[in-house]
Amino acid sequence: MSNTKLESLQTDKETKKRVYARLGYTKLETAELVDALNKLLANYSVHYQKLRNFHWNVKGADFFDIHENFENQYNDAKVVADDIAERIRVFGQTPYSTMKEFLQHSDIKESGTDLTGLEMVKEILRDYEHLLEAMFNIIEIAIDIGDSGSEDMVKGFVKKTEKNHWMLTAFAHQG
Repeated sequence: MSNTKLESLQTDKETKKRVYARLGYTKLETAELVDALNKLLANYSVHYQKLRNFHWNVKGADFFDIHENFENQYNDAKVVADDIAERIRVFGQTPYSTMKEFLQHSDIKESGTDLTGLEMVKEILRDYEHLLEAMFNIIEIAIDIGDSGSEDMVKGFVKKTEKNHWMLTAFAHQG
């Protein structure tokens, strides 16, 4: 191999070297991932509050089933939101943390208290679609930059969300 070709390879290798000191990601890669994680955090935070609202205000023949299910889900959502916020901190960035930020950046919208149990379940099913879309976006970014930590974390969220979606879909089935 000629010296020129070797120098070119060496320069290419140095150019591709990651410069973010702690984790090996560039600031641009980190910014894109953190934006996506913050978007998911905003969606989860509004989803969490919606689940609490529904837990407190569900009525009807299915009260006990739905009431308990919503409580389990908001407890899970609280843990997921914490995991996302802490992952953002891993990158040295600040997660969204105010209701104003959550509502501004979330695709999931608040709901009233006057819904039937079935309407509440259908609302949560729509939330899952927003959450999954945000999760798949993060997975794609994480794969592109080689961030297996975020990829693995979010894939775990996907599995749980898909299972919850299936269960509530079965519950809401009328036929």
